[in-house]
Amino acid sequence: MKQIPNLFTLINLFLGATAIILILQTGQTIAFINNEGYTMVDLPEKITWGALLIFLAAIIDFLDGFVARLLKATSPMGKQLDSLSDVVSFGVAPALIIYQLLRISYGQEENGLDISIAFLLPALIFACAAAWRLAKFNLDESQQYSFKGLPTPAAGLFVASLPLILHFPSATINITDYIINKWVLYLIIIILSFLMVSNLPLMSFKFKDFGLKNNLPKYILVIIGILAAIFLHWIAVPILLVTYVIVSLALKNKPA
Repeated sequence: MKQIPNLFTLINLFLGATAIILILQTGQTIAFINNEGYTMVDLPEKITWGALLIFLAAIIDFLDGFVARLLKATSPMGKQLDSLSDVVSFGVAPALIIYQLLRISYGQEENGLDISIAFLLPALIFACAAAWRLAKFNLDESQQYSFKGLPTPAAGLFVASLPLILHFPSATINITDYIINKWVLYLIIIILSFLMVSNLPLMSFKFKDFGLKNNLPKYILVIIGILAAIFLHWIAVPILLVTYVIVSLALKNKPA
């Protein structure tokens, strides 16, 4: 029974690793020789499927903590395993989404397919920041009901929402051109990486109680998230994250 939460954590890791495989399938055409001569095999882009697996990994990530508390099976090993899995699912996999979006952005330019890899590697800064954030979190016992810096899963889901916004565009707001703009992508890398490694005070969604007085900002964010999802679809994810950061900072600076 004590290993059940760790099993959920490994499922999180499995989904993150599978997401990486899908994200790296870049629409190349492979030629090989068989008995009938040359055969052409198309490998379509599957970034969208990879992004969906990251969201599924986030659900499993939530469940492993819930199950651990339910079974009273929390352990130091489980904590470390959770962070190692999160580095893959919410650090490396989203970083590779940014890498591919940068490649697509440059590919629209003249001679863009010949761009040096040096212009794409900044995407991996996101993965490094995620690893730093998770290691710091493991060493800090004070982040139970609030966070210092943006949680890695939140940053990872922000990035994972980008290909989903491209694939399932909202009829209300069109931000497609911004998502495949290299300068916007570089800015996303800088901002999200900074937020993860920073010590900015951000609220946690863990509840000490369910009273309205102590949890009003959390309930407001939930309502905003539901309404945004209904009317804006996947654009709701970045909107909710930006709102979350603003509300958290506003609450910290609110006079007692």
